[in-house]
Amino acid sequence: MHGCPSRGRSVLAEASCSEKFGFEPRFCTELRQHYYDRSAPGECLIKLACTGVCHTDLHAKLGDWPLKAKTPLIGGHEGVGEVVAIGANTAQSRINIGDRVGIKWLADSCLNCESCRKGREQNCPDAKLSGFTVDGTFAQYVVSYLQHVTPIPDGIDSFDAASILCAGVTVYRAIKNSDTNIGDWIVLPGAGGGLGHLAVQYASQMGLRVVAVDSGAEKKELCLQLGAEKWIDFHESKDLVKDIKDACDGLGAHCALVTAATGAGYQQAIDYLREGGTLMAVGLPGEATLEASIFFTVFKSLNIKGSYVGNRQDAIEALDIAARGKVKCHYVVRGLSDLKDIYEGLEKGTVAGRVVLDISK
Repeated sequence: MHGCPSRGRSVLAEASCSEKFGFEPRFCTELRQHYYDRSAPGECLIKLACTGVCHTDLHAKLGDWPLKAKTPLIGGHEGVGEVVAIGANTAQSRINIGDRVGIKWLADSCLNCESCRKGREQNCPDAKLSGFTVDGTFAQYVVSYLQHVTPIPDGIDSFDAASILCAGVTVYRAIKNSDTNIGDWIVLPGAGGGLGHLAVQYASQMGLRVVAVDSGAEKKELCLQLGAEKWIDFHESKDLVKDIKDACDGLGAHCALVTAATGAGYQQAIDYLREGGTLMAVGLPGEATLEASIFFTVFKSLNIKGSYVGNRQDAIEALDIAARGKVKCHYVVRGLSDLKDIYEGLEKGTVAGRVVLDISK
């Protein structure tokens, strides 16, 4: 491995990892020492500065998705750091030692299958997923894949970039593929949340008129500051579907981007979309089903599209917009040693917004 700080030997670092006992995974959220062996060609060793914490990490811990995490492994998939080594015999790398790069949910894909060739690298049957099928970013060092790490542009702080690599890319791609045009109405349930507040900004920057749906005075103020044109408090609304339709010229929204981890938000969206509208399904509830009237889906010419994270180009574009100061992630900084408490907060629903971990703490 070229440029390895341990001169070619394994690197010893602290990490928060999961273990497997019998048939059930048990997630250890305490720091332990972990050895990183030499990387293969096409891989690189990254010294991490920070990493975001995502609700997907909680799903991996709980095992409540139809897909299960491969254990034992280190969690996390929103890391930013410096490349300190590149695998020996790597050919034509666009990444150099010393570059600042990001690690995303999609750690690697084959780049040769139909999905990869059509820009759906995240749907590759051989995809490797950070913190889910391969070691992730809750560590001081991580080995990742040169073809898929994302260069971090100048003009954006590493901590600001971390959440863009997952939450930002996810909502950006969904809006990009939502069949909307400048001036169209887009409804964002959960607009004041971790994904939602980024969606408000990306949608506004793309010329869409945002109806923010959430609850609470602080979230209202945040959403309106970030560019939402209309606000609806779902706790105060007596008829949410009607209120959304009324906010969108009385005709309903052109698009609904639903990031909720429950099924109710999807059902409501079908009802408040206007003719020709598009439902972008982004949230990943493990067991919920999407129930929609087939008659009115056909009669209203509605579109229902799933949007799953993003590809390499989506990540570059989402980061570029943020680096130019058009999108800003709101987050709190905690230390890597706080990860156990953060997981407990996520399970209890007491963690508001995004959390970014400072690896040095």
